[in-house]
Amino acid sequence: MAAPSGPVTASTDAERAMFDFVDAYDRAYETAALEHGLSVAQACVLGRLTRQIGMRELADEIGCDASNITQIIRRLEARDLVRRHLHPDDRRSRQIVRTPDGTALYAAFEKSFEFARAAIANLSAREQDQLAALLRKALDNGTRGPNG
Repeated sequence: MAAPSGPVTASTDAERAMFDFVDAYDRAYETAALEHGLSVAQACVLGRLTRQIGMRELADEIGCDASNITQIIRRLEARDLVRRHLHPDDRRSRQIVRTPDGTALYAAFEKSFEFARAAIANLSAREQDQLAALLRKALDNGTRGPNG
């Protein structure tokens, strides 16, 4: 189960709504991942593998320790969802790429992860534009995470 995204008590209604939304998103993401036999971390890694990428760069993008990425990659590799290749310029490092099976599984995961699409469908086109602008504004005020 995903960890709660915020404190037990929010200081504003907007803060509470944001925590509730993030918690619901996290639960839906976890449910979709489990439906496809993936952990949340594995689904996240598969989603990041849109191009061949180095282990260190992947760890940095996700914001986790390289040893954790190594374990996740090993599990995905055992299921033939990813492959490791020697880096063409640095034989000491490895690059990761999704296999066709990994791409197919991630596509199925994305299709079943309906949370964001369903939530957005509750809003008019104008409200969707407003929400997007407000979220971008909130993120640009220094609240971006380590990867943003």
